[in-house]
Amino acid sequence: MVVADLHVHTTNSDGAMELDEVPAAARRAGVDVVAVTDHDRLHPDLHTPVTHADGVTLLHGIELRVDVGPFRVDLLGYGARPTGPLAEAVDRLQRNRIERAREITECVEARLDVSLDVEFTEGVGRPHIARAIEASEADLDYGDAFEELIGNDGPCYVPREVPDFETGVDLLSESCGLVGLAHPFRYDDPEAALELCADLDAVERFYPYGREVDEALLDRAVADHGLVRTGGSDAHDDVLGKAGLDRDDYRRFRDAVDLGV
Repeated sequence: MVVADLHVHTTNSDGAMELDEVPAAARRAGVDVVAVTDHDRLHPDLHTPVTHADGVTLLHGIELRVDVGPFRVDLLGYGARPTGPLAEAVDRLQRNRIERAREITECVEARLDVSLDVEFTEGVGRPHIARAIEASEADLDYGDAFEELIGNDGPCYVPREVPDFETGVDLLSESCGLVGLAHPFRYDDPEAALELCADLDAVERFYPYGREVDEALLDRAVADHGLVRTGGSDAHDDVLGKAGLDRDDYRRFRDAVDLGV
């Protein structure tokens, strides 16, 4: 039974829930602990590493994309404190996100001869553009938008600025109580991604891939590097608890993370 969903997004990035809607979603799923891990952004309304709201524990987290050379991966920082270097870095990344979203949107509008309703504010990402494409006069749904236009190989794809792996680890280590690798089997080379865990505290062991993955490879990485097991649903909607930690794993996570309180 999932009691801690440690990978959840809000409207602060590309999720569907406002922060004050998270506790109710957690209660519906029977989840006691939620980590808010918005993309490349600290949540402005979470001022401490841990908060309690309506009977639910909220951990301030962040999902930060980093470049390792041949590919990019996502790091999850838990127990985030909005301090100097990380705050400056995410501010810079958000400015780049806005510029990138404008470029992608202009490309799509010119290619499809449509007008898209996209709000160019902090947290904007390709999901916002995909939703706008689906809502426009274009004959494309959300999935088609990625498949045909704005996916990584699409004609309107624009890369965005990300820090290198070492810089990202340093930024998160200074501001967060625990740093781990997100969803290792979403990368083209999961084995190479898991090798990065030698420099991390944790790995996302439980994740709703929707397909079979090599769990033995994950468990070897946990054993080889002494990793804390994390897990979460990567929720961008209001359905929590699709993956996460049971009570025993959450206890081990809680004992390992430094919340600075």
